[in-house]
Amino acid sequence: MNIEITKEFIDLLSEKINEQNAKAIKEMLEGLHPADIAELFDELSTKEQSFVINLLENETSADILLELEEEDRKKLLLKFSAKEIANEVINEMDTDDAVDIINELSERKKVEVIAQIEDKEQAKEIVELLRYDEDTAGGLMGKELIKVNKNWSVVTAIKQMRKQAEDFEEVFSIYVVDDEDVLIGTLSLKKFLTTSANTKVGDVYNDKIQYVYINTSNVEVANAIVKYDLYEIPVVDELMRLVGVITVDDVIDVIRENAEEDYQLAAGITQNVDSDDSIWKLTKARLPWLMIGMLGGLGAASIMSGFETALEKYTILLMFVPLIQSSAGNVGIQSSAIVVQGLANGSIKGGIFKRLGKEFLLGLLNGLGIALVVLLITHFIFGTTYYVSLTICVALVAVIVNAAIIGTFIPIFLNGRGVDPAVSTGPFITTSNDILGVFIYFTIAKVILGF
Repeated sequence: MNIEITKEFIDLLSEKINEQNAKAIKEMLEGLHPADIAELFDELSTKEQSFVINLLENETSADILLELEEEDRKKLLLKFSAKEIANEVINEMDTDDAVDIINELSERKKVEVIAQIEDKEQAKEIVELLRYDEDTAGGLMGKELIKVNKNWSVVTAIKQMRKQAEDFEEVFSIYVVDDEDVLIGTLSLKKFLTTSANTKVGDVYNDKIQYVYINTSNVEVANAIVKYDLYEIPVVDELMRLVGVITVDDVIDVIRENAEEDYQLAAGITQNVDSDDSIWKLTKARLPWLMIGMLGGLGAASIMSGFETALEKYTILLMFVPLIQSSAGNVGIQSSAIVVQGLANGSIKGGIFKRLGKEFLLGLLNGLGIALVVLLITHFIFGTTYYVSLTICVALVAVIVNAAIIGTFIPIFLNGRGVDPAVSTGPFITTSNDILGVFIYFTIAKVILGF
């Protein structure tokens, strides 16, 4: 069913909620995807959201909760008792999603919720998953998977697979293990169905398999799934025993979250924020880099004050300070953005000197191209003297090459020391290049013009 969500629809839904008209609310939401209902929740109060959640089937309610933003979900979960969370939410989720929800609760409520889970096997798996860092494969994986022993016959394997898959919504892969639960391969469903009943699994499985270790970072997991075009990837421990599986939907969340975080870091926002966060939280996130930018501007002004006498004679040099600064900033951001992207997806190959050499040549070619255009414009349109035009052009080339090298070196340097290289893009690179750019500009001017 295709329902158009308009302001009138939302107003009518709010009206029915206030009237506590359960039948009308269910009819209005029938056929809507949980993601669409979660979007509707943005227009409802927490009290109204709670009323709707309690009306819907547990499975639908659980799906809606997973689609909500973390802060909204936390507020809504406060309306639930530990027993309600365990029986109406956790019970309807895969273990990896259940762990995400439980991790958002207070320490006291975590214990209460786990104690209320009726399925003790599920509770045991959740407790096990809670031990792992959320930014690792262990923190991403779920326990829902199909595995067969290599020594089983096809008939035995089919019986076991049916039993294991009873509560699964989807099955992407069948994993093959030995008697020690060590992952040794996968089983092709097509080959499985066309094999005689008495054939052993060990005779028909595929031993070529991609996997990740339990402590692999979530970014590496995402890169592996993208690189090999996988729907899911198995997780093994240090002894190669199969312990879980990570599906592509979990990886999409990781990619999106990392992209948002890197974008904000590149823009000079020091913590993860949303547009609807409080003014105080947004100010704390933005102000640090704005202060650094201010200090950079004061630094550039301080350098210029050292050339005050020369500027009295060559005031025209001041006209081109914005050109120097913007060129340095733009080139630095371009270089750092490419390097950060390469570091994120693992495409950067070779040592740092090879990368710096490439950026040096690239900066030199770009600088010469820009300088040639500037030379013609400054000399024939602005009417500057030959030496002043030469000063501007030489400075431009030097500044652009310097910016390219800085924009390349800093992300690699930070990455090598465990710091997110995305922080190097944006204000950090711009500010450093502004200061150095002005210094290089006036130093070259002093050498050429002789002041």
